[in-house]
Amino acid sequence: MAKELFELQIISPDRIFYNGEASMIELTTTEGEMGIYKGHIPMTCILAPGVITIHEANGTKKAAIHQGFIQILPEAITIMAEVAEWGDEIDLERAKRAKERAEERLKGDRTKIDVKRAELALHRAVARIELVRKV
Repeated sequence: MAKELFELQIISPDRIFYNGEASMIELTTTEGEMGIYKGHIPMTCILAPGVITIHEANGTKKAAIHQGFIQILPEAITIMAEVAEWGDEIDLERAKRAKERAEERLKGDRTKIDVKRAELALHRAVARIELVRKV
């Protein structure tokens, strides 16, 4: 039995990152992890840095998504992401260095740094590392 597919579009400022059909997606929002199928109730959520898994008719694809919004309609999902990257676009060593820098900043005097920015940098680096290790 074929799974029901919905239209999925992922847009970043520099490109249409993904435009196709999916049977399910899994991603991270500011409210937690979500799995979404066709026919989901309409809603809009804020994305958190993490890995998105796109379940297509013939397999899955994974990508890193960093901040943005998701609009969910019963027949279509649109994601507007600040950054969207496939695993082969990520420099693992650079991501590891970014993670170390963010961790060092957060260990230091927090009154002298933008804590939210450092935490976001840490989450982005972790998402990139996680994606590359899963691919």
